Amino acid sequence: MEKNERLELAELLFPNITKTRNYYEELYPERNLPEGAMVTRFGPSPTGFVHMGSLFGSFIDSIYARQSNGVFFLRVEDTDQKRSVENGVEGIFQDLNSFDIIPDESTMVGGNYGPYIQSERAEIYQTYVKDMIANGLAYPCFMSEEELANIREEQEINKVRTGVYGIYAADRDLSLDEIKEKISNGEEYVIRLKSPGNPKNTVEIEDLIKGKMKFPESDEDFVLLKKDGIPTYHFAHAIDDHLMHTTHVIRGDEWVSSVPKHLQLFNVLGFDLPNFCHHAPITKKDEETGTIRKLSKRKDPEAAVSYYDEVGIPIDAVKLYLATILNSNFEEWYLENTDKSFKDFTFTFDKMAVGGTSFDLEKLTNIAKTYFSRKSGEEVYEETYSWAKRHDAEYAEILEENKDDMIKFLSIEKDGDRPRKDIAKYSDVKEEFSYAIDSIFKAENYSKFDGEKKYDVALVTDYVENTLNLDTTNEEWFTAVKEFAVANGFAGSPKDYKKDPESYKGHVGDLCEAIRVMVTGRTKSPDLFSIMKVLGKDKIKERIEMFKNYQG
Repeated sequence: MEKNERLELAELLFPNITKTRNYYEELYPERNLPEGAMVTRFGPSPTGFVHMGSLFGSFIDSIYARQSNGVFFLRVEDTDQKRSVENGVEGIFQDLNSFDIIPDESTMVGGNYGPYIQSERAEIYQTYVKDMIANGLAYPCFMSEEELANIREEQEINKVRTGVYGIYAADRDLSLDEIKEKISNGEEYVIRLKSPGNPKNTVEIEDLIKGKMKFPESDEDFVLLKKDGIPTYHFAHAIDDHLMHTTHVIRGDEWVSSVPKHLQLFNVLGFDLPNFCHHAPITKKDEETGTIRKLSKRKDPEAAVSYYDEVGIPIDAVKLYLATILNSNFEEWYLENTDKSFKDFTFTFDKMAVGGTSFDLEKLTNIAKTYFSRKSGEEVYEETYSWAKRHDAEYAEILEENKDDMIKFLSIEKDGDRPRKDIAKYSDVKEEFSYAIDSIFKAENYSKFDGEKKYDVALVTDYVENTLNLDTTNEEWFTAVKEFAVANGFAGSPKDYKKDPESYKGHVGDLCEAIRVMVTGRTKSPDLFSIMKVLGKDKIKERIEMFKNYQG
């Protein structure tokens, strides 16, 4: 087709498009950023809740943009209108906001490179397609779904690649008159790339995560604009990342197979290539089959980001876990730097996993315990109270009524070199510190104690009445309880007891266990003396009486 015919065809197909490529190139100039600044983007589809894989992707984008003094923007990729759900965009922002992942630019906060919803950028895409048609780089294709299905069937029978390319691109060389006739007959069409590629040639990129990757050059005349004038992901991605000046396309490696198409698009359009960074998916071992699969929204409740707030796992603990997935050397650094957060760490692409990353709920639990261990008792209280107001109103009211004592309990064993790690989620506070609040303790009594072992209530009563002194230090308290134990036939240490068990009723630890069970209802707890100091002698006596009735 001659140039004048191509220009006529472009006007025929897009009579309402009056702007030019140059208009948009000037409208969206290069960003004024410092050298090395990364411009990253998160491109979710409004198809439901944000899942863990998407959260991980947005976390990566935000991390690299922030630490390089760059820009992280959110672009809603809603070109597949059939999959979009009502309030899907709002849901995305709510999920990200709950994790404090706030884009610098988006449809919510604005920016100079919008619109940030692809369905609102239709005129931009059509302008570039019109220019491509005028330059012989694209063409209208009128093949019906039935014709495409027949081509695919033929290709499968002949065991060749499926798709519209070469001899299978039936409308590639239609004349202007033939196109006009089809349009006048009301035939629907899509716009396809007129691929200049040859699969015998090789293209390659240096992926910042996976390293050098080579592919056969694409020769597929894939769709640029669908029948409704909305672009495919491939085309929209190229136009948007160019005009928004994305420097690093960071995405899941399910897009690796599309790289040849994207390389060709950028080349055909005359765009500079961004850096490609394909990260490994988050995987999980299927309990039924034993196979490794991607984390599934349908099968795995932990795939939904809302799950973590519901069960009470702190948002920052989840982000710490994502940081351990992001860089293999982060966890060791975090454990060594007790006064730092993930924001103080410098993440690099070379420390990102090339293969799949297994989702490890046990590791997340351990990280959450470390997170809580570094919080003060008051911080744990405030965060737990905030969570309870959303998910357990009754417990929130109890916390509010017992605030001062709860902070004291939560502060026990927080100041040493090895702060306790008994909490992994906010709901654990209610469980692990049930002994701290009378109303909960009385309701549960000694349900956390197995009840098989008998304890000497009279002996403990004697100790509390005549020996226990709460106005002393922990060391002085233990010395006194040890002396009381020895005076009543117990060994002063487990070591002494093991030497001659027949000569003793037990050892001092057995007496402390009896006190602990009566006071807390469990055989293990944070520091016993600290607990008793908060409770006070009167409550201790009440609980001993309760245990007496329980044991019978």
